[in-house]
Amino acid sequence: MLQNIVFSEKALELQATAREIADKYVRPLAAKFDKDQEYNREAAEAVAKAGLFKTFVPEEYGGYGAGTLALSLVTEELAKADSGFGVAFAVNALGTTPIVVGGTEEQKKKWLPAIANGEKFVAFCLSEKNAGSDASGLAVTADKEGDTYRICGEKKWTTNGGVADIYSVFCVTDPTSKSRRISAILVEKGTDGFTIGKVEDKMGIRCVPVVETHFDNVIVPQENLIGGREGMGFKHAMMTLDKARPCVAAQAVGAAQGALDLALVYANRRRQFGAPISSFQMVQKMLADSATKTEAARWLVYAAAAYSDAGVPSVTKLAAMSKCYATDVAMEVATDAVQIFGGYGFMEDYPIAKFFRDAKILQIYEGTNQVQRLVIARNLIKEADKLAHLAEYIPFEEQKTYKPESVEA
Repeated sequence: MLQNIVFSEKALELQATAREIADKYVRPLAAKFDKDQEYNREAAEAVAKAGLFKTFVPEEYGGYGAGTLALSLVTEELAKADSGFGVAFAVNALGTTPIVVGGTEEQKKKWLPAIANGEKFVAFCLSEKNAGSDASGLAVTADKEGDTYRICGEKKWTTNGGVADIYSVFCVTDPTSKSRRISAILVEKGTDGFTIGKVEDKMGIRCVPVVETHFDNVIVPQENLIGGREGMGFKHAMMTLDKARPCVAAQAVGAAQGALDLALVYANRRRQFGAPISSFQMVQKMLADSATKTEAARWLVYAAAAYSDAGVPSVTKLAAMSKCYATDVAMEVATDAVQIFGGYGFMEDYPIAKFFRDAKILQIYEGTNQVQRLVIARNLIKEADKLAHLAEYIPFEEQKTYKPESVEA
């Protein structure tokens, strides 16, 4: 167990930089990019220039190697200004993580420096039309042909699709295997046969594209097989999601804080019955509950991120807890914030409506919260043996076995 959470000087420096960028480049144009469904390239360029993409890349490949906790702090600040842009930033870390945790030395040297400098954006291609939470149900195939792979099929809900230059694509390389069925392969934008299909018209996070990615006999060299060994894709995906879930949770904390901040300002300025509505006890309850839950979520996220950085083996459970709780809180806080705004909260002229629309996806992507609860419960049940000593305090009664009486013919 970790005794405390330590924020490095670098992490705090990156957080302060992210806050400045959020205030200057993200928040002022959040409504415009949401309405136009356009990517905020100016903010992305500012993030790159400030070195924030270096946060999640190891030092030996041109990054800061600042860790999951630092990444969570940066993501929280960006998402506080615009949850959609928070996603746009964080998905680069998501797509990069398979290379970091599973790539060969040659792959890391080839790809990571450009990602760290913001020269290359990354996307994560896992979900398909018939394989969302069930990652083992993937159907996109990658057949080995000499020293190349031929990739065929379609991916669904590829965030950053079209914007990204590199795609971490999870494919079936051995359909006969159960445990070694999936591999991860890197595909570059512009490769023959690789195209962007349907661009989704989303309820929220509208400034970041979510698309279908089509692979029509896409040929890539075997050097693009992450790790250089087939059958490691499922392991790489699970390791990636364990590291990514605290970051999704950080997006949720930022979204919750952003909605709460707006609700506080509005409640102090909106007057009814001759007084600001912040003086009304029912409004105060919503504000107090929102602030308390946001703070609780924040420190659960920080703990999960710190555990990840420390390499604690049981991080899967805590990562799932942070993702599940923080995203539920974001939805609840955004809902109450809309309520505090009243009729104005329902109008797109006011920014709180966007916070409400953006919050919902956080409960769904990178593992639905129903799946997170299953992950948490299964880990708890596995850990139950550690509590065996408590059995002596529980007076279990012996269950008698009754045999049916013999019946004579």
